[in-house]
Amino acid sequence: MRASAPPAEPKVHRVALLFHASKVYDREIIAGIGSYVHHTRVAWDLFLEEDFRFRLDGIADWHGDGIIADFDDPAVSAALSSMQLPVVAVGSSYADEATYPAGVPYVATDNQALVQQACGHLIDKGLRQFACYSLPESPLNRWAQERERAFETLMLRDGMACRIHRGLATSAPTWDSAARQLVGWLQTLPKPVGIIAVTDARARQLLQACILAGLAVPDEVALVGIDNDTLGQHLTRIQLSSVSQGTHEMGRTAAHLLHQMLGGAVLKDTRIVVPPAGIHPRASTQCEAPHGPYVMRALHYIRQYACQGIKTEQVATHVGLSRSSLETWFRRELRRTVHDEILLYKLQHARTLLQESPLSGAEVASRSGFGSVQYLNAVFKRELGCTPREYRERAAAAQ
Repeated sequence: MRASAPPAEPKVHRVALLFHASKVYDREIIAGIGSYVHHTRVAWDLFLEEDFRFRLDGIADWHGDGIIADFDDPAVSAALSSMQLPVVAVGSSYADEATYPAGVPYVATDNQALVQQACGHLIDKGLRQFACYSLPESPLNRWAQERERAFETLMLRDGMACRIHRGLATSAPTWDSAARQLVGWLQTLPKPVGIIAVTDARARQLLQACILAGLAVPDEVALVGIDNDTLGQHLTRIQLSSVSQGTHEMGRTAAHLLHQMLGGAVLKDTRIVVPPAGIHPRASTQCEAPHGPYVMRALHYIRQYACQGIKTEQVATHVGLSRSSLETWFRRELRRTVHDEILLYKLQHARTLLQESPLSGAEVASRSGFGSVQYLNAVFKRELGCTPREYRERAAAAQ
């Protein structure tokens, strides 16, 4: 009896990923692609340059099998327009259907839904005045202009004033002038106001400008960004609320489309718009009932420095009151002490770190200002009825 032949090895496809790996948006999409490859076990060799733009002139000579690319960059779109290989485009959603590239399947982030979630979050916090901080008009920033238009549409629909500031592109030579311009714009806005930044990077600039201008966040200016850049959260004194784009799902969807095309499917002009992954509320939008100027200034100071081990006396000195006077104001307006407020903020920061980072208990205790794991454990047991480890496990199980 003749032995049966062994099964043929699956064809290995060479797939290029044309993304800016330095950007959080692109990295998350790449992670989604990797997730699809891992879970389906497709036989792909993935090619990724750290800065693929330097290779665009020769991309037509690349001897691969398929490409997934960021079409928010016009240079990429133009370079791939005549490619004979299967190409899947990833990029912004557009209100004008004619703006989408023809002849390629397209996976888009939902700009309108992103802005709606951000605005809805600010409305839920009791705000009634809104503004948008965008980017200068540019072919590279078409997605930002789409978010502007989504914001404008919401304001017009609800009969509200539409306040949009584009500012300057960030660079070392323009940093100071951009900051001064931003401070000037913030000072013209009605207070309290909620501001939607088109990215977390722009939200960080707003936060820095608020601190320069002496504006309390979130009591006078509440900030929400887009991207949920968890790395960037370590760069701010006050944790920023943000809307997550559905980037992982976008990456998985793009990989699935390319997988189908490599199998012979014809998917020209297929378009899939992926909704946001959700809002992540943090300190920059934790608005409470309106406070008097002493409590407002104290809360702003606490949100910046609570995790650095400040004491009640330092807060009182910053506000310009005696400790006893400040305690009187806090008990009258908040029904708690200054120490309680500092502890609450440190506890919230520790909870955020446990939910969103792999840091050890000692690192969480240090970064949130508790000083020791033992003190952190004691506060968690007293306030939440569980240990930090148990809290992290419950948070992971709930996702």
